[in-house]
This record gives sequence, structure tokens and C-alpha cells, in this order.
Amino acid sequence: MALHTALTTLLGVDHPIVLAPMGGVSGGALAAAVSEGGGLGMIGSGDAEWLRRECDVADAGTEKPWGVGLLAWSVDAATLDEVIARRPAAIMLSFGDPTPFAAAVRASGIPLLVQVTTLDDARRALDLGADAVVAQGAEAGGHGEGRGTMAFVPAVVDAAGATPVVAAGGIADGRGVAAALALGAAGAMIGTRFEATHEALVGPLESKAIIAASAADTTRDRVLDVVRDSPWPHRFTARTLRNRFTDAWHDREDELRDDAAAKAEYAAGVERGDPDYHPVWAGEAVDLIREIEPATPLVGRIVDEAERVLRSVQPGP
Repeated sequence: MALHTALTTLLGVDHPIVLAPMGGVSGGALAAAVSEGGGLGMIGSGDAEWLRRECDVADAGTEKPWGVGLLAWSVDAATLDEVIARRPAAIMLSFGDPTPFAAAVRASGIPLLVQVTTLDDARRALDLGADAVVAQGAEAGGHGEGRGTMAFVPAVVDAAGATPVVAAGGIADGRGVAAALALGAAGAMIGTRFEATHEALVGPLESKAIIAASAADTTRDRVLDVVRDSPWPHRFTARTLRNRFTDAWHDREDELRDDAAAKAEYAAGVERGDPDYHPVWAGEAVDLIREIEPATPLVGRIVDEAERVLRSVQPGP
């Protein structure tokens, strides 16, 4: 069974698997490795210099399609123009109003993906002419909000009509990909599973924590944004692994905002590599991750498992 969908046709890839463009994690090496496996590798957001470097790495690592993800709330027109000039296979806008940037991507002829976390955002993305909509459920690692993937994806599929939908949030193996396709999605975006690969831009502390964690070890709040004075829009909380610091300040972000001593304590803990402070962005799919693997064969294994699952649920003759 070949998993060819409207998404694979749109992106020119073999498999309906998209690497989540995780900022600071999905660099050029990881994007290239996922693309070599037949999915669409995507480089995460970053400043212009970081993006230039990682795009060069992706170019050197694969001749297959790869894309770039940008934060709608923080990207500027100059950076977008530089990304467009690289001619990636896709550009994704996430977290914020894509309206100021959608027209430029559309005019370039590069497929525009818009990640959404609400139905209203999905409808706006469709009105802007998104070529695909990424429906992210709250199980996802990193920033997000709102609804669970299982209920959110089919609602977006119904709203999207002929526009392909990509399911995201809590997907880490072939069973999740098969479920996404059964919900009507044309593919799956996978983040945390690819965070636990040799090519990801994470250190051994993060890798060890992800392998050891379960979904109960994750939390969703604004603690890490507040303590780092990160200007993320208030509507988006972040799912990370819990540690002593996040437990102490969970639901106390307003107090933390003005607590200089706590911020200094946090910075010192991170500097010395203390796991009681070190941030690890990860989703609920950590239950399914038990080893660090190379990304290219991992794509193939996920696809093979999805095919087996879909064959097993097909009705008999």
C-alpha cells in the first residue's frame, strides 16, 4: 500500500510525513535527513543568520524537497524575502496572523502551509489561499493551545474542503500517521519523535530526558516564556517536560514575571546544566520514544508501520 495523498503530490515527496519546524531543533541536518527518508524536512524558525546557515546545510545534505517554518508573530518581510529567494519546497507560517506575509509566499509560487490551533484560524488560512492547513492539537510539544488532535483535525478537514490538512500533535509512530489519515488528513507533522534523533540540534541532557519521560511528565504553561522574558503571544502556552522550576512556578507566572531573584536562579541553573532547570520542549508522545535514532530510516519505519495498520483495518473481501 503506497501512502500517496494530496499532500505528497503538493510537496513532491514520497511519504505524507512532515518534520515539525522546531525552533533551535530542526536545523538543516535534520531537515535533510527527513527529506532523504522521503518526507518533507522543515527547518525551524530563527534569526536571519541562523536560517542562512541551516538552509546551506540542508542544500548540502539533500537534493530532495525541504521547507522552512516561520513564526508569523515575529518574522519580518526582509527575512521572508530571503527565505523565498532560497526556493524551498514549502514555507509554513505559524502562531499569529499570517495575513501580512501570505501574499508574498503565494506570489512566489512556493506552497504555503499555515499552522492553526483554532477553527477560526483555519478559516482565515483558507481565505488567504493556504495550499495546506496544519491542524495542531494541544498534545504537541512546544507552543500551542486549545483542542485535542483527535477532535480538532476532522473539524478542520470539514472546513478545508479540497485543501489538504496535515494533522499535528501527539503523533510519533505509524499508528499516529494511520489515525491522521483515517481522520481525513492528507499527512502528519511529527515533532518530538524527530527531536530524539542524532541529527536534531539538542544536547545529551535533552535526549536523555525525552527518552526517560512519559506524558505525565509534561506540563503546559507560560513558565519558560516568562522566566526568559520571551515575547510569545499570551494566547499560546508551551508544552515542556516538567522539572523542579516549572513545578514551583506553574500557575504563578504573574508572580514570576517580576521576580528578579527567581529569574537569576533559573539562568544559573541552565548555565550549569542542572536538569531541575534545563528547558526541554516535548509533547505527550514521549511515551512512545525509547531510543535516539537516525532520522532517515526512522521515516521509513514510521511509514511501514502506518501501512501495516491501515491494511489491518481494511474490511475483508
